[in-house]
Amino acid sequence: MSRETDGGDVVPKSLDAVQAERRRKRSMAIAFVLGALVLIFYVLTIAKLGPQILNRPI
Repeated sequence: MSRETDGGDVVPKSLDAVQAERRRKRSMAIAFVLGALVLIFYVLTIAKLGPQILNRPI
């Protein structure tokens, strides 16, 4: 995704419209999956603690 010049500097390769759209869609899919995992872990944690967690003394 990058190329070197004669001096050893790395110059990022520009993306065309199709590649940019694919990257955006892939990023959105990863974000959705990560959000779903966070939600699943949260729900499982609350379910494992049970309803009595709300009735404990502070």
